[in-house]
Amino acid sequence: MRIMIVSGSHRQESQSSRVAQYIGNDLVRIDPTLVIDSFSLSGNPLPLWDESVWQKSSTLASLWKPVRDRMQLAHAFVFVTPEWAGMVPPALKNLLLFAGQREVGHKPAILVGVSSARGGSYPISELRMSGYKNNRLLIIPEHILVQDAADMLLGEEPADERDSWLRKRITFANRLLLEYGKAVGSIRASGLTEDADFPYGM
Repeated sequence: MRIMIVSGSHRQESQSSRVAQYIGNDLVRIDPTLVIDSFSLSGNPLPLWDESVWQKSSTLASLWKPVRDRMQLAHAFVFVTPEWAGMVPPALKNLLLFAGQREVGHKPAILVGVSSARGGSYPISELRMSGYKNNRLLIIPEHILVQDAADMLLGEEPADERDSWLRKRITFANRLLLEYGKAVGSIRASGLTEDADFPYGM
């Protein structure tokens, strides 16, 4: 199984990137046969979406193609999002404008909110409300909040009881994501997910 982990922060050496790396390492601890594809939006590598992406010869289409190809190969996703002014960073929302059904449709995803303090829930709510409609991304019910991020998930051993609890919660969520990944493959294989009469969500 191939899992794509997206770090949604534009910043270099962000807490989100570090959290994404921890989650990838934990997934491999659970199942060493997994292929982890880590993709960081640091530096905002994709320009703003526009309809020229649908023209194969366009510059935007050529910039999107390598990311698109990686997303199409994935069986499940982890989206790690910091909370910026109570919102999802624009680069992550932009990525979800590019991604369509062939990239993420009916593939399970877990959302991970990252906060320097005790926030992180607003981006989760935002993505649950608007991150999936037309692309049919399957956001699973479980999510993770990494609060006081600079103090969490450092080193091999937990720093305190809260850090220990968070690590166990991440492992629980990762195991659940992998089970979703196994279970929904048959739904995509059924052919029902690509009905030309209903390409968009209601």
